[in-house]
Amino acid sequence: MSVQLGAPATAMRAHEELFGYWAGLRNGARLPKRADIDPEGFKRLLPTVSLIDVENDPRDYRLRLAGTGLYGVYGGEITGKRLKDIYNSAAADYWRKELDKIVESGKPGVGHHNFAWRGAAHMTVLWLRLPLASNGRDVDMILGYDAPVGISADHFSGIRAA
Repeated sequence: MSVQLGAPATAMRAHEELFGYWAGLRNGARLPKRADIDPEGFKRLLPTVSLIDVENDPRDYRLRLAGTGLYGVYGGEITGKRLKDIYNSAAADYWRKELDKIVESGKPGVGHHNFAWRGAAHMTVLWLRLPLASNGRDVDMILGYDAPVGISADHFSGIRAA
C-alpha cells in the first residue's frame, strides 16, 4: 500500500509558511530580492522549492533551481530548462499565463495544476509563486513551491530536510 504525500491541509500550511517568510522580507511596497532569501528560513520546504528566472525580449521563464523532490514529480531534472522544455504546449501556455500575471502585477500567485499532460492524471501540484525583484519593483525572479498531491511515496525521490 502506498502512502499518500502532500495532503491539501499540509500543502496549505507549507504555503502559509513560505508566504509568511517572503512577506517578512518585504520593505513596505518593495519586493524582496533573491539576495534576501536565506534557505535556512524554510529548510523543510526545500525539496520542492524552485527559483524561476524571468527573461525579457521576448519574455520567457527558465528554472534556475529546482529542488530534488521535484525530480520525481516532473519525471526528470528540470533545473536549467525553459517552460517549453518541461511541458507540452498547453501546459507551457498555462504556466506562461500564470507567471506573466505575477511579473505584471508584482503579486504572489497560487493555484493547482494537474499532471494529465504527463500521463499522470492522478497527480496534482498545489503551487505558490512569489515575486522577487532586484530593484524592489520589477520582478526578475520568482520563488516557487510545489506541494504534490496524489503521488505515492514509492514514486517520490529526493532528499527531505529534517
